[in-house]
Amino acid sequence: MGFWELVVVAVVALLVLGPERLPGAIRSANKVVRNLKQFGQQMQAELSADLRAHDLHQKLKDAEAKGLLNLTESEQAALAELKQAASDVTTPLSSNEKQHEPKH
Repeated sequence: MGFWELVVVAVVALLVLGPERLPGAIRSANKVVRNLKQFGQQMQAELSADLRAHDLHQKLKDAEAKGLLNLTESEQAALAELKQAASDVTTPLSSNEKQHEPKH
């Protein structure tokens, strides 16, 4: 929207809502826009994570098809990343809990 279009929208909003309800309407509109932006960012992050997981899965399939021999650099990196993720998941909870306990 251009500047003059925004001015026209503001004048129409002022005439329709009146000066007493306009600030509340602006706050509500800001809240809706903020929530939509936050939702968009969350969806983008989820899609990126899903695409990354799919990419890693595909590289793992390719590596397994080669019998884990003569892997490309990207396949080796994906395999290392998956091994690290697996070791992070299988780390005993007791050792993590000891690290996060408050010291007295």
